[in-house]
Amino acid sequence: MWPNIFAERLDDWNLLRSQCQNIPIELALTTVNQWWFNAPWRAYHLHWDDQQDWPDPWELLSDNIYCDLARGLGILYTITLLDRNDITDATLVLTKNGHNLVLVAKEKYILNWDRDTVVNTNQEDEIVKQVHQHFVRQQYN
Repeated sequence: MWPNIFAERLDDWNLLRSQCQNIPIELALTTVNQWWFNAPWRAYHLHWDDQQDWPDPWELLSDNIYCDLARGLGILYTITLLDRNDITDATLVLTKNGHNLVLVAKEKYILNWDRDTVVNTNQEDEIVKQVHQHFVRQQYN
């Protein structure tokens, strides 16, 4: 269940990050992915061309509007703020086919594709745009 009140969403997000600190990487990524798939979805909210105006993590939670890109951004923010040594190369990408995905561990894990699946066997879609975890870390850590 997705919390309706901002303070509850913030507390829930904090709990999510705490729960993902000391568990295996695949379980942590699955947990983050599933949490964001519970967010209320709408077709369009953020756009890649407006990247300089994207909300920070706390504004994103406050806005409570999540298209595929906003959900992917939330996943990237969450992974970045976990600050785990084994998750240092996450990237939010826009593919040529229009998918907004979060790639982790040299594309071994793909998030924001399916609620319950984060492992990828073959990512062949061309990347058109991307935002790396280190860029987000510099802004919000």
